[in-house]
Amino acid sequence: MTARRRALFAAAVTLAATITAAGPAAASGALPPVSPTPQQISRTSADVRLPSSVALVTDPGTDPAAKDLLTSLLRDHGVTTGGHGLTIRLGSTGKDIPEQAEGYALSVSRAGITIGGRDGAGQYYGVQTLRQLFVRSGPGWAVSGAAVRDWPNMALRGSIEGFYGPPWTTADRLRQLAFLGEVKANTYIYSAKDDTYLRARWRDPYPAGELATLGQLVRAATAHHVDFTYALSPGVSVCFSSPADVAAVEAKFQAVYDLGVRSFSLPFDDISYTRWNCAADQTAFGAPGQAAAGTAQVSLLNTITEKFVKTHDGVRPLQTVPTEYSDLKDSPYKTELREHLDPSVVVQWTGTDVVPPSVTTDEAAQVSTVYGRKVFLWDNYPVNDYEQSAGRLLLAPYAQRQAGLSRYLNGIVANPMNQEAASEIAEFGAADFAWNDAGYAPERSWPRALARLAGGDPRATAALTVFADLEHLAPTFGPTPWQPQAPVLAAKTAAFWQRWNAGDHRALADLRAYAVRIRDAAGVIRAGRVASAFVTEAGPWLDATALWGNAMVTRLDALAAATRGDHTKAQRLTAAADALVTRAQAVRTGNTNRWGIRQALVGDGVLDTFLVQARAVTVGSS
Repeated sequence: MTARRRALFAAAVTLAATITAAGPAAASGALPPVSPTPQQISRTSADVRLPSSVALVTDPGTDPAAKDLLTSLLRDHGVTTGGHGLTIRLGSTGKDIPEQAEGYALSVSRAGITIGGRDGAGQYYGVQTLRQLFVRSGPGWAVSGAAVRDWPNMALRGSIEGFYGPPWTTADRLRQLAFLGEVKANTYIYSAKDDTYLRARWRDPYPAGELATLGQLVRAATAHHVDFTYALSPGVSVCFSSPADVAAVEAKFQAVYDLGVRSFSLPFDDISYTRWNCAADQTAFGAPGQAAAGTAQVSLLNTITEKFVKTHDGVRPLQTVPTEYSDLKDSPYKTELREHLDPSVVVQWTGTDVVPPSVTTDEAAQVSTVYGRKVFLWDNYPVNDYEQSAGRLLLAPYAQRQAGLSRYLNGIVANPMNQEAASEIAEFGAADFAWNDAGYAPERSWPRALARLAGGDPRATAALTVFADLEHLAPTFGPTPWQPQAPVLAAKTAAFWQRWNAGDHRALADLRAYAVRIRDAAGVIRAGRVASAFVTEAGPWLDATALWGNAMVTRLDALAAATRGDHTKAQRLTAAADALVTRAQAVRTGNTNRWGIRQALVGDGVLDTFLVQARAVTVGSS
């Protein structure tokens, strides 16, 4: 591990992203890391020790969710409200509150703690920042003396449940909504492909039980300042010119509006737009084709905007996913949207491909020109529902998105994996980037995401770092991944062979130490404070990692024995390593994705390749 990585890791394990934050910062020392990276943060005083009871002062504009979060946070740190010593103020008034929506100002000093928000969300996010400033002070707690002025660069930040295959459970979705609030993300788009009432049976009303479950999710989203966006996909069968179908869209939206939904989407992705679903559309819009499809979709989107969005209190601008969602080229279809779509409608785009290797400001500028508006990035990372990702967890950092995208994007939503808790690693980075793209650094954000998932447990964080390196490959729809597999292990094995070939056999001990970390990572993760949902989801991959790591340790021991001239032991250990490899290759994922049951891939192309090379050297030595 390089000095830079060691420094980043040391910062990560003291992360106060959970209330089990690590040791105290000195009065004039560095502040605990805060995520998303604030626009402005500085130390202004010594840490403020928390008494057993504080005075909580609110005003008429105090946000109820922010107040509930603050009182819960204090209670978890052994602090009650109603005291007369330290004063904490929470509300809509105060000094230096940014003008931007969702902005907040936070001040911590011996004079008291003040959180002022531009709106309710700003207050809530101010409390989320306060949560990360708690530090240990003897047997109790203190808050780091700091001043923060902060606001998001992008208006829309969060996730879109848009994958194919086995769906998230209600528990998964509730956990995701709480996570989004924690990382100051404000958007969850419900576009679940398993919900037949969204797509195949979009006209049919929800049964009472399913409607009640949706209502539970909507209430949970609201409690975390997350907009629950309901995405109805009628394109598979809609008759655009049919008043009955327009009424069916309105009725479906009305049913969830009554549950509290205030954000809606009409996506037209993954459908054919070169044929009509009804003869009447040919009469209304002409022969099927790009321009006619654009005209028909614009007609429905504009009608719903006028008849539903603008007639219902509190409804956000309508969103859509165009059928041409993954390129930069102008076309007759895009011309129709650019010239005739209501300017309030938010258009989503996935980048220059369905799974783009990068997103640049030049690309975003081009597509915003093509659509005549800022676009909303549907980022297909870390989703793993396609063949190139079969057998994989995608745990690499959120990367290759260029600073400055906030000039052209009005938001980013990450499309997660079928594994919700595992998705939070990349989603953490996506939320960090969308909040402050200019201040984002994946090498800083990724260790914090891992530390958060580990519950602030240093040993578990270190083990997760090793494990995530083995699940680092990020594929595209093409043959070349946009992030490599196991870059840390690859560098270590390359350095090993360089030293070994130069006659430096001390390299064996150095690499073996890392192999032991691989072998032991699963046990440390399972025994630590890592989120239980992650441990369950990653179970097959953890099992495989333990076997691959054991095989690597054994293979290196065989090589060491051969080097000493103990060929009998080398042969025995070689056979043992071979058996471990066979067992590791037999570990299966379970039926958790559209691609079904596959080998649980761990460090493939790096770890297995090294074992083959080491075996050849060992056998050759004997």
